[in-house]
Amino acid sequence: MTFIRPRRRSAALVAALLGTVILLAGCGSDDKNDQGDAVGATRTVEADNGTVEIPAHPKRIATLGRLTVSFLDLGGEPVGVTEVDASVLDLLPKEQQAAYKAAKLLGSGASEADLELLATLKPDLILFSAPESDFEQMKSQLESIAPTIFFGFSSDWKTRLSVTADATELTDALNEQKTEYEEKLAGFQGKYSKIIQDTTFGEVNRGSWQDAGMFSLNGSQCSEIARADIPLDIPDLGEGGEERSFEKIGDLSEFDVLIYPVDAEGKVAEGFVPVADSNAWKALPAVTSGKALGVYCFGDVSFTRSYRTYSQYLDSLDKALATLATAG
Repeated sequence: MTFIRPRRRSAALVAALLGTVILLAGCGSDDKNDQGDAVGATRTVEADNGTVEIPAHPKRIATLGRLTVSFLDLGGEPVGVTEVDASVLDLLPKEQQAAYKAAKLLGSGASEADLELLATLKPDLILFSAPESDFEQMKSQLESIAPTIFFGFSSDWKTRLSVTADATELTDALNEQKTEYEEKLAGFQGKYSKIIQDTTFGEVNRGSWQDAGMFSLNGSQCSEIARADIPLDIPDLGEGGEERSFEKIGDLSEFDVLIYPVDAEGKVAEGFVPVADSNAWKALPAVTSGKALGVYCFGDVSFTRSYRTYSQYLDSLDKALATLATAG
């Protein structure tokens, strides 16, 4: 008996298999193209330097200047940073300290950053905060390394945070902080409604950088928040408040309650000690009646404005006003 090989069937099978291979290869090619498109996708954000085209999903983010702490505060993990003062770093949560220490240190500040070292990190996004004049000098170099988002010192803090969170895909973290702050604020307003309505406040401050014999009135970041959001009756004396000499300490008697700065442990802030030790301060009615309240403002220490730091401020102010309410 003679057997004849089924050539036609074999040929058909080979053709079918070949077609499947080609189809799969085509799909694989499409997948690679899709992945390539995703990696190369961009979008735009608005910052102090205008409309900035950035990666849709940045992975390697370098932070220069005051935006370093802001980015860490949102849970960011930068590849490169400029120096955060040790006294501020020690006050950050442990996970933020770890993220900072894992990054490459690029210099003492945004304006002094080592841009050659920055380039070796191959960032795909740079967050930069410094005086505008410094940015203009460094702009072309920064933008040759990676898309750069710039915010000056006078930019609105809520806008700055919103753009930073959006650009780095940390909006969920920002919204969580914002919700916590708003809930805490609402509770605070209800708890102290009578004090808020009937009391005049003076916020007295002094930094160690100020000239001897000078202090500031109603000028901290936290006083702005207290005035705008709570709102406490703290006279608006303009950005930075009003600098006065020690000879004017007696004039603080016009306020029902005085707020002064303390550190995270509740001790009188180092810069304010000369005021607190003065006889003029000790003689003020608010001081002698227990209505001078030490309140902690991390934003003034770190130059960081965020919902989390202002939640901390509300906590400290809550404790202070609780003693006032008890004292009547």
